[in-house]
Amino acid sequence: MAGLETEVKALQKAHFGLRMQKATQQLSNTATLRSTRRDIARAKTILVEKKSQAKSALSGATK
Repeated sequence: MAGLETEVKALQKAHFGLRMQKATQQLSNTATLRSTRRDIARAKTILVEKKSQAKSALSGATK
């Protein structure tokens, strides 16, 4: 899970950089904004799924 969290942070930094490039009109391919935003969403979804699986495994083990 730590690897995914670092990946999310790296993607967010990249997305911020792309937004700044767009604001200063240095970004030639604006589709990269959409793809990085979707990559962030995918990684966050996987994180939530893994956390819920871990929580259900813990609650199942205590019963």
